[in-house]
Amino acid sequence: MLATKAYAAMTSTSELKPFEINRREVGANDVLIHIHYCGICHSDLHQVRDEWKNSSFPMVPGHEIVGLVKAVGHNVKKFKLDDRVGVGCMVNSCKSCMHCMNNEEQFCVNGASFTYNSTENGEPTYGGYSSQIVVNEDFVLKIPDNLNLEEAAPLLCAGITTYAPLKQHKVNSSKLVAVAGLGGLGHIGVKIAKAMGANVAVLSRGETKRQAALDLGADEYLNISDPKAFENAEIFDLILDTVSAPHDFTAYINLLKIDGVMALVGAPPEPSPIDTMALVMRRRSLAGSLIGGIKLTQEMLDFCGKHKIVSDIELIKMDYVNKAYERLSKSDVKYRFVIDMSSL
Repeated sequence: MLATKAYAAMTSTSELKPFEINRREVGANDVLIHIHYCGICHSDLHQVRDEWKNSSFPMVPGHEIVGLVKAVGHNVKKFKLDDRVGVGCMVNSCKSCMHCMNNEEQFCVNGASFTYNSTENGEPTYGGYSSQIVVNEDFVLKIPDNLNLEEAAPLLCAGITTYAPLKQHKVNSSKLVAVAGLGGLGHIGVKIAKAMGANVAVLSRGETKRQAALDLGADEYLNISDPKAFENAEIFDLILDTVSAPHDFTAYINLLKIDGVMALVGAPPEPSPIDTMALVMRRRSLAGSLIGGIKLTQEMLDFCGKHKIVSDIELIKMDYVNKAYERLSKSDVKYRFVIDMSSL
């Protein structure tokens, strides 16, 4: 086993602290990655605090992992030493079910092995708040050479979470797209939708984020605290809803054209009521989206490389992580924390 430095939460009420884990030895099909940077996703906070009631401890979070290849197994063909690579939300799947065969491993019938708070071959998985990780080569991704590793890290979750529904709903230059929320997901959604050619609006509460939205490339900003924001109804083909706090779904749905779609990627903690007539009378759809399979995630990374899309980040040291969690719970970050793992 490979002794590995990490940061872990021991319970749902404790702070993260130094912890040592064991990684498996590099197998024939494995890649050993020296982790340089790891993004902090809001789901890390949910999981550490057991807000989804499925957490196992001790927990080493982190699924926005980037670094360099340190070793490869003798069957590995896709990677070599010192390649720039990443690991996202999954580290394995059954590879044989209908969804895996269709390159949608996130829906694996037998259960994908997620990067942390999951199991792989019966053993617990530990995430990227650590010095190294061993991953099957089929779940390792190539990071484009023109993207800084630290700024690319959040693409492994925030990037694919927003790219997948934009691709699914065929966003292009003929589409009017609204991004609800301008946080870790929303700011990437704006960049990707613009690169796909769409006219993009940001829906956000108050005026504090107006200039930031325009600076990110948004064509329009709607202050949803102002009732007048909803007077121009039926204007969008797609609303990408990244908001994780309770909010009025129906008000947003009424901004959609006939046949418009609102795609949910945020995860509000409580059920949200919907006026079904807002859907029925205009043949609108309310859709959900998770992440994407490995093939689509690599496509997203290549797209971001082509268009020079990265996350706006605040780079922190490992011992700042508990303070970062406090700030994240208050949405006090523009727009993603990334940990410099050399500080571990």
